[in-house]
This record gives sequence, C-alpha cells and structure tokens, in this order.
Amino acid sequence: MAISTERIERAPWFRSPWLLVFVYVALIFTFSAQPGLSVPGTFEYKDKVAHTLEYGGLGVLVYRAAASTWPAAPAARRMLLAVLAISLLGALDEKFQAFIPGRDSTIYDWMADTFGATLSQFAGRWLARRGGSA
Repeated sequence: MAISTERIERAPWFRSPWLLVFVYVALIFTFSAQPGLSVPGTFEYKDKVAHTLEYGGLGVLVYRAAASTWPAAPAARRMLLAVLAISLLGALDEKFQAFIPGRDSTIYDWMADTFGATLSQFAGRWLARRGGSA
C-alpha cells in the first residue's frame, strides 16, 4: 500500500519543527560513527570550533522548535531546558565516540558542545526580542 505525498504533507509530525531537530541529531551521530573522521585545517582548536558550531546549529533548531511548541512558557525556562538537553546529548555523543576507532572523546569537546548550545539560546532570544525570525 503506497502512501500519497498529500497524506504525508498533512501529517503534523512532517511539518513539526522537531522533525528538523531529530534529523540534525541523526546527522550528528552519523558523523560521530565515522572512524578516523577529523576536522580539516591546521588551526590548533579547530575541533572545538567545529563542536561549538555543530551544537550551536542544533541549539538554533531546538530554540525555534521549543518556542513554537511552548510559546506561553517563559523563555528563560525553555532556554535552560534546551541547554541541559543539548548538553546531555553532547555527553552521550562523546561517550559514543569513545567506542569508535580513530575517534577521541574528551570533556573539552563536551564543553564546546555545551558552549555552542548556550550561545545559540542567547542568540535566539536576542533575535526574538528584536523581532527576528528566531
């Protein structure tokens, strides 16, 4: 039995901003599972910058999804919960990488993940106050 594209487009989960969050998380773990994957370049802290940007991107998606799902909730509460959830996900990702050959898992990478999540929450709040699209 084939599912029509019209039926899929009407499905609430397909239009949900959380779908983008789950796809992004799947991409994070897909890249984490690649043995020996490293960030190109010669900059000493290039991996920390990559972690900050990677989890900052996730933070933006979570900020938008949480704001659209719980618009009446206080922004500070949404932001705190988002940072905690993303930080936990970063810790799980680091633990997962510890079992992948050629990958390393450090507390500093997790700290960069949490920093990116935190920055994105404040950026999202700042843009929302300015009337932006975040």
